[in-house]
Amino acid sequence: MTVYLADEQSLPVDLERLQRLAEYVLADRHVPAAMELSVLCVERDVIASLNAAYMGSEGPTDVLAFPIDFPGETAAGQPSLLGDVVLCPAVAEEHSSRAGRGLSDEIDLLLVHGILHLLGHDHAEPDERELMFGLTDQLLTRFRGAAHRQGS
Repeated sequence: MTVYLADEQSLPVDLERLQRLAEYVLADRHVPAAMELSVLCVERDVIASLNAAYMGSEGPTDVLAFPIDFPGETAAGQPSLLGDVVLCPAVAEEHSSRAGRGLSDEIDLLLVHGILHLLGHDHAEPDERELMFGLTDQLLTRFRGAAHRQGS
């Protein structure tokens, strides 16, 4: 799996940690190694524009996911792009303070959430919500445990 990261905003973000977390989630979910994922950190105005254009919602949001290819959808040997996860650390910072979490923890949660959307998970219905948020918690707990054991 190849994970591309770009930081086009002003708050400090640990891109190496996001890389490790994205790779961990993709491996845990058995995403084929040939798939690519892009993660982009942007300012409020950029995500607000994307939110309006693609979701029909006004204002900034914390995360958007744009699926491209679902795992197994493309033929072997063909380029395969899982999709893009767009994060807005400025909005995440607002949410993290209200939720009593640090910014890094909030961004971790949003990244996992976005990747799970790319993999077909949703939270429109109560049972979907329980499954998706439960899986998010499990992945974060296991990743943090693995990172702690490795001294990261």
